[in-house]
Amino acid sequence: MKRVHVAAAVIRGDDDRVLIAKRAASQHQGGLWEFPGGKVEAGEQVRDALTRELHEELGIRVEAARPLIQVHHDYPDKQVLLDVWEVSAFSGEPHGAEGQPLAWASERELLDYEFPAANQPIVAAARLPDSYLITPDGLEPAELLRGVRAALAAGAKLIQLRAPNMFDPQYRDLAVDVQGLCAGKAQLMLKGPLEWLGDFPAAGWHLTAEQLRKYAPNGRPFPGQRWLAASCHGAEELALAARMGVDFVTLSPLQATQTHPEATPLGWEQAAQLLRESNIPAYLLGGVGPDDRERAWQIGAQGVAGIRAFWPQG
Repeated sequence: MKRVHVAAAVIRGDDDRVLIAKRAASQHQGGLWEFPGGKVEAGEQVRDALTRELHEELGIRVEAARPLIQVHHDYPDKQVLLDVWEVSAFSGEPHGAEGQPLAWASERELLDYEFPAANQPIVAAARLPDSYLITPDGLEPAELLRGVRAALAAGAKLIQLRAPNMFDPQYRDLAVDVQGLCAGKAQLMLKGPLEWLGDFPAAGWHLTAEQLRKYAPNGRPFPGQRWLAASCHGAEELALAARMGVDFVTLSPLQATQTHPEATPLGWEQAAQLLRESNIPAYLLGGVGPDDRERAWQIGAQGVAGIRAFWPQG
């Protein structure tokens, strides 16, 4: 069965809402919502196909777009490769040129719409920012809280509270304070025993590679509305993350780091290959900073994650 190559778009409006369209009942996966786009013709560049399809379907002209995620999915009757781009600027007023209903949805509202199975990683990618801040180890609680406040003021949207050398009660107390700071501003990801899940209902959970190996056979430990992430270092762990149904991963170490000097770096080429074989939004971690975002996008990553390069200075 030949895989159908489709160019699709996460189109953002001025208010950061995302444009979605409803598939006609007569189409494959009819009646469900989708991200607009269409087939890439033989010999056609993906960006060109996207521009053509969005003009035909919505009457808009793409002015700024970049790769977001690639998704391979096998339905019983069809195999697809969804080549998804984020469109951040366009001209014209979007309308259903083919009679299809349209809707503008906030990132949270996307969860209220029913999408084809192949679109689930796209929904996650559309809701995630392009950087993931991980807090440094070894800071006093007051210093860490000051840094989180500064990061939130600078626009951080996804923060992991990483404090491996703290005692459990100290970490839990700190998590309560950081969760309060992040409320309504950013998504907090916590690390720790899954027995703590019920105590922090607003937080997402970031699994260690060890936890991933232990719990993946049991499936996802909580419903899809709550963020679940995992630390991955290669193809085996990425496969376990997919089996568990995690929403996103960190892939590390991309390059040598002070934090884990003993780890063998993946390098950009191997990371690109791993991303091509995975459908999960992934942040590259290890020796990267904000300036590496563009390169990360080009090889299929959601963005970049880090500690020192992202932590507010001073």
